[in-house]
Amino acid sequence: MIAFLEGRLAHKEPAYVIIDVGGVGYHVNISLTTYAYVKEQEKCKLFTHFHVKEDAQSLYGFSSTGEKSTFVQLISISGIGPSTALMMLSSLSPSELKDAIIREDVKLIQSVKGIGGKTAQRVILELKDKMIKDGSIDSSGVETSSANNTVRNEALQALTTLGIPRATAEKSINKALKQLGTTVTVESLIKESLKTA
Repeated sequence: MIAFLEGRLAHKEPAYVIIDVGGVGYHVNISLTTYAYVKEQEKCKLFTHFHVKEDAQSLYGFSSTGEKSTFVQLISISGIGPSTALMMLSSLSPSELKDAIIREDVKLIQSVKGIGGKTAQRVILELKDKMIKDGSIDSSGVETSSANNTVRNEALQALTTLGIPRATAEKSINKALKQLGTTVTVESLIKESLKTA
């Protein structure tokens, strides 16, 4: 319904912000990860999720599409509501949480206030495959940022257009990313990948 809000930060607290968008103040619940992103800013853009339940309508905001995606995946699990999902994203960064899920680190997930052993196991069971599949973490457990993911996808498309089989191209790109690191351009990633493709 509301994909994002961009405007002046009229009020900031660790749990929520009020964004003035054209004279209308939106109360947006946020995680500590997002608060760290907005606390020094006067204006910002937050990617939002509008949550409706019988007794309330709430807006949740995130500094990145990756954090929003993780939140949506978390609240899809039975027993995890928006407050618990925000608590998880406040205790662990999205990349730490995804890494814990991929590695099946029940203890780390359980370290979040309000998360018991059964819930932690359910999170791993329901989200591990999704997180590997969605491309934000490759099958070897290497996390990629959304910007890095875009570079990766563009490089993959370029290599397959050159006639390299997709599976071979993916292996070459993963190898190149490990060598070049996370700050990489599409051009340098393609060049490095071609060496091993």
